[in-house]
Amino acid sequence: MAVTATENTTQSVKQVYFAWTSDSSGDASGSTTYAYDGDLIGFATDPDGTAAPTDNYDVTLTDANGFDLLMGNGADRDTADIEYVAGTSLGAVSGSKLTLTVANAGDTKKGVAVVWIR
Repeated sequence: MAVTATENTTQSVKQVYFAWTSDSSGDASGSTTYAYDGDLIGFATDPDGTAAPTDNYDVTLTDANGFDLLMGNGADRDTADIEYVAGTSLGAVSGSKLTLTVANAGDTKKGVAVVWIR
């Protein structure tokens, strides 16, 4: 199904909030409107409390070249808990829109992913 990106680009730290709902194959994908520059300083996932994704679902955040800016740290996300990844384990982006892809989440499941960029 779809990913909706809500983008806060007016501060020195940019925040992109991705709300997603998976399709019948358990996948969802969507891109930002704006291009970004900077270091990813944090990433979090928050599964929906009612339509929680399947345990160990996977998230990637790619740039225009297809590189996973999460550096594999979006794999095997928990079905019930908010999980964070610190900036020291994340990549950087240069002049690129971002694409969030969720895989293996189950049929019509929901969640949120947030990335902070400085």
